[in-house]
Amino acid sequence: MITITMPALSPTMEEGKLAKWLVKEGDKIAAGDIIAEIETDKATMEYESIDDGIVGRLLVSEGQEAIKINAPIAVLLEEGEDRAALANFSSAAAVSAPAASAPAAMVAAKPMTAPASASAPQAAIPQQASVHGTKSGARIIASPLARRLAAQMGLDLSRIKGSGPHGRIIKSDLDGAQPLAVIAAAAAPVAAATAKPAASELALFAEGSFDLVPHTAMRKTIARRLSLSKSTIPHFYLTIDCELEALLEMREKLNARAPRDDGAYKLSVNDFIIRASALALKRVPQAHASWTDAGLLQHKYADIGVAVSIEGGLITPIIRHADVKGLAEISNAMRDLAERARARKLKPYEYEGGTFSISNLGMFGIREFSAVINPPHSMILAVGAGEQRPVVRNGALAIATQMSCTLSCDHRVVDGVLGAQFLNVFKGFIENPLTMLL
Repeated sequence: MITITMPALSPTMEEGKLAKWLVKEGDKIAAGDIIAEIETDKATMEYESIDDGIVGRLLVSEGQEAIKINAPIAVLLEEGEDRAALANFSSAAAVSAPAASAPAAMVAAKPMTAPASASAPQAAIPQQASVHGTKSGARIIASPLARRLAAQMGLDLSRIKGSGPHGRIIKSDLDGAQPLAVIAAAAAPVAAATAKPAASELALFAEGSFDLVPHTAMRKTIARRLSLSKSTIPHFYLTIDCELEALLEMREKLNARAPRDDGAYKLSVNDFIIRASALALKRVPQAHASWTDAGLLQHKYADIGVAVSIEGGLITPIIRHADVKGLAEISNAMRDLAERARARKLKPYEYEGGTFSISNLGMFGIREFSAVINPPHSMILAVGAGEQRPVVRNGALAIATQMSCTLSCDHRVVDGVLGAQFLNVFKGFIENPLTMLL
């Protein structure tokens, strides 16, 4: 028998919901068949089998929530086995059993390939396949996160022993190559402390004066990651004002010339900000890095994450290789990602990783704010509203449309001067938008 367990479909996932079974007991399935849909804290994912067999027993029902990672959810009967073999099956024994010779169904989403630029190696964009072969034909089982980190750091997964279920290589097996290994250990007390309100907290409010709303998986993840970010990353902040007249004029002209067919676009100020950030990262490469205990990860490609508000929280879809994309391509990609983010249809490679983040609250009239760094990034840009303000030019008072931008920096990676250099390059692109086209 092969025990199928709840997979870790993202590095932040601790539990999931079995949204829908796509098979029933007695069905014969083959490797590659989609057997279920699973809701994570970020999206709804398809769960793909990597083994042939017959569905012997479904251990959880559709709609069941809070299923812990690695908890058994189904059992496959292998060739030659019949349902009588299930008589002695124990879910508890399956959890503690040693790694089987053949892995159970592994990760998730139906494989999707993100487009890569001609200059970018394929490893730069993580794929969803979790099982790969070696030259000898043996299969290597690893989480998507472990594969991405191994590719970035030049590690040979065939030489790493996995400690996950069925010998799966997970992030902690990379010997601290990624700060998320430290994060996982530190997260446990945070989660425990927020599991339920203390009696002293409830005593502050009269009985019947409140409703206790359980935390969603997404809200738990946000609380854990950002609490960890503020407690482990030494933040400092730099603010700069950018004039927008030239950018707004250029945006109006480009939108007026947009084609009226399927290639149409409608540029937003945010599209220019994404492009300017990506180009500034390429111009100031020392700031384009992430901290790890093993050393700095010096990034080669500008993968820009943009915070998108969705029901119950937020998610940060990523514009891959934004430094080599034009404004129209960025605009259309961002619109598509935001729509699918709100529908919880993003695939992990579309929101995991990235090298830099942008959070824009200008549309809500927020003049200026400071954002919390999203690990493993070393910087995040908080963008305020564009508004008319009095300025002094050549000794005379004038009116200019300005936008305040605050850069949160990880002081382990980015010093004050380096952050200032980045902001000045960014300001140059925003105030002279034609230079983004060179």
